[in-house]
Amino acid sequence: MSSEQTPLLEAATAVDEQNVLEETRQERDPIYDRFTSAQKRAIVLHVTFSGVIPLFVSGSFIPSLPQIAKEFNSTGPIINLAVSASVFAACFGSLFWAVYSGYYGRKPIYLVATLMSCIGSVGVALAPSVASLIFFRIFQAAGASSGFSNSMGVIGDVYALEERGTATGVFFAGVLLGPAIAPVIGGFVAEVWSWRVMQAAIFVSGVIFFIVTLLFFPETMHPGASGAEKAGRRGFVILNPFQSLTLVRSPVVLCVITAGITTLLADFFLVVPVAYTVAKKYNMTGEAAIGAILIPDGLGSMMGAPITGYLSDRTITARRKARGGVWVPEDRLRGIQLSGLVLIPGSLLIAGYTTTYVDGWPGIVINMICLFINGFGVDSVLATVGAYNVDILHDRSAEITAAA
Repeated sequence: MSSEQTPLLEAATAVDEQNVLEETRQERDPIYDRFTSAQKRAIVLHVTFSGVIPLFVSGSFIPSLPQIAKEFNSTGPIINLAVSASVFAACFGSLFWAVYSGYYGRKPIYLVATLMSCIGSVGVALAPSVASLIFFRIFQAAGASSGFSNSMGVIGDVYALEERGTATGVFFAGVLLGPAIAPVIGGFVAEVWSWRVMQAAIFVSGVIFFIVTLLFFPETMHPGASGAEKAGRRGFVILNPFQSLTLVRSPVVLCVITAGITTLLADFFLVVPVAYTVAKKYNMTGEAAIGAILIPDGLGSMMGAPITGYLSDRTITARRKARGGVWVPEDRLRGIQLSGLVLIPGSLLIAGYTTTYVDGWPGIVINMICLFINGFGVDSVLATVGAYNVDILHDRSAEITAAA
């Protein structure tokens, strides 16, 4: 019989997936009691800070695009390549750190990845040209990307099934503090001093995280679960960072990941070009003003993730009890239909129409409302899907997060 410890992909090769899910029964594993509630909250706080850094790296950069383009005598679309390249680097970096965190543990990966991110931040802050800016942005983003996959692995390590949605929601709410405040802070710093000062501040934040991790953060992987322990060797090994993508062979995983991709695209469509859409339409020229436009998006994200995460835990507990202990992972996905089918596409359509046809302050207000609704909906889906992925592939939680 399958359990949370049995990867769905492996189980599905032997029997029909739906039968596996209907027959699965769960009992709380005492291994989740290794840490006290206070220790778990401290761990979530720490890994949330790690997750904030990647989004802060990108969010604080967006309002500065016009200033950076002017400094390098370039154009907005060219400088925006630094954003696109960093997202691509974050995707690859997340896959890389995930497979190695499963082999060596969470803590060593945090240390190495943070060191890489700090080096990249210094390079961005001192970049003398567009080419060097893009290069170090890639380096910076690749290092910071461990904050997503590795942190979801940590949450899967310390929280049991019926608590994981809430913990994931809190993680996403904290992480998405980045989009809420990064554009404002980044825009303000760029307007008062320089966009380079913001990159220096990100470097200092990385150094602080590195020191705290080194001195105080415990290894959270279950005893005997790491690849190094199973192999009986601790030396460096070469692993395939793309092996996580084999998880997408499962139709269940593919459908869930596709939902996550389209959901995140909806957020990017509104947020990334805001300096050249909403700001241009309503004649907002200051970096701080451009950043302020994005506050509702971050606030919506911060509210959507913990609310839906908590509700998904309650749904799982109630429906499993009603079935006499039978656990169906898809119970966690109940309740995000409103976000996925109404809030996200509706906010996109209204924002696009408003930016095109509605002038003056009514247009600004409507756009900000749409950004709030979009942020709420997007991260309702992402937080719930993130917890669901860890539920069905618990032993490879960091890898499935990276693949997603």
